[in-house]
Amino acid sequence: MTNQNSLKEAFSFSVINYIGIIIGVFSTLFIYPQNKELIGIYRYIEGLAHVLYPIFVMGTSQALVNYYPKLNLYFRRRLFIYSILSIAALSGIVLLIFVVIYFVPYFSSSVYIYYAFPIAVFLAYIELLKKKAAILQKITIPTFYDNIIPKIALPLLFLLVFKHLLSVKSSLVLYVCSFGIIFILIAFYLKKYLVSISNFNYKELFVAIDKKKYYKFCLYAFTGSLGSVFAFRIDSIMIPSFLSMADNGTFSIGVTLASALAIPATAVFTLYAPIISKYIKEQKYAELNLKYKETASLLYFIGAVLFSCICIGIYDLFSLLPTATNLMASVPVLLILGLNVVINMGTGFNGEIITYSNYYRFNLIAILILITLNVSLNILFLQYLHLGLVWVAVASLISMVTFNAAKMIFIYKKFDFFPFDIKYLKLVITTIVIGVVIYFLPKLNITVYTLIYKITLCILINCFVVYKLQLVSVYNLYIKSLLYKNTPSK
Repeated sequence: MTNQNSLKEAFSFSVINYIGIIIGVFSTLFIYPQNKELIGIYRYIEGLAHVLYPIFVMGTSQALVNYYPKLNLYFRRRLFIYSILSIAALSGIVLLIFVVIYFVPYFSSSVYIYYAFPIAVFLAYIELLKKKAAILQKITIPTFYDNIIPKIALPLLFLLVFKHLLSVKSSLVLYVCSFGIIFILIAFYLKKYLVSISNFNYKELFVAIDKKKYYKFCLYAFTGSLGSVFAFRIDSIMIPSFLSMADNGTFSIGVTLASALAIPATAVFTLYAPIISKYIKEQKYAELNLKYKETASLLYFIGAVLFSCICIGIYDLFSLLPTATNLMASVPVLLILGLNVVINMGTGFNGEIITYSNYYRFNLIAILILITLNVSLNILFLQYLHLGLVWVAVASLISMVTFNAAKMIFIYKKFDFFPFDIKYLKLVITTIVIGVVIYFLPKLNITVYTLIYKITLCILINCFVVYKLQLVSVYNLYIKSLLYKNTPSK
């Protein structure tokens, strides 16, 4: 596979993800607010499925990527088959456990887990097939199926239920089937690269691979995957237990919209990942520290401007939509989680530095801190203090700030890197002052005009002032390159 083809795959991958996000945001604004209890049920099932499927995978997909380059064609096929059988075996064990606990009175009423289970099985196999596709550098089509189909299926089923053309149970069954369709389509796409599982003897595989090291790697990968899922999916599971499915729907709307803020960060982290890995491998720590600071200020600037636009215009925007009444309840959640995203962006690629260094195990410790704090705060706020949905978002904010602070302190102690300096402080003050001033500017008689003029001012003034004060070096270099490019040579 040539570099040109690799870049083409990467570009297509990014475009598909952006399309998926656009569809998701549209559905969140115009469709899901019509019945927040129903979307709360779907999100609850999704949350359960995403907790279950790392258990079924048990790190085998990551192990496939790790060991694949070290094996010849024969043992690569053996490893892939072993991964398939491992998922089947673990799924069977969990299913047996569910059958047993079904007769326990407390669990017998938890019907949603039985929709989540088959979704989790499909997700496990989809994950394995996507890793296989990534190895082959044929990720575009699997990504399209995996990212787009659920985002089309869910709003379609939602509308059918809302219009009383389909029952909730039937829609849940069809939603499960949509993941089965994704699995079948990806498997069909990769069929010429897949092999028969007949006459398989796993013992011969562990002649080529050290069994102890393989299982150790799988366990580490599993712990990391499950930790990440718990950290970022736990709210959708806990909210229905303490509040209601409608509250879960309200929260999920805020989560979806706040997540859109992180799109630039995802792109930047993807771009810089190989650079970080190279700098660490070559011990170019001065260059890495410089990139760390540059990226932190750039991402904060982007995130702060976008978040300022949300704070300034979100009420006006929602008031113009037909779903305004139901959307307004999500605004406090959106604002708190949006601030959460900006803080996460503004701390730069600290997670990537740890991941590509010899201290990668610390990521597990950081994730455990995040999970423990988030769960504890949710229990405190909801069960003991009887606070509302907004405090779930506050718990997430406190947890993520602590999570990022722990990683920053660790990096400072191990590498003597720190993303903040005087220019960064000036940048923070500048964006806050501009945002506050524009927020309190007078409104026009027509809401849409107010929205347009305030958002436009926010973007233009931030961009102009930050450029003139030279607070973000990467941004200044980019603007100068555009200006010089368009300046005719003498």
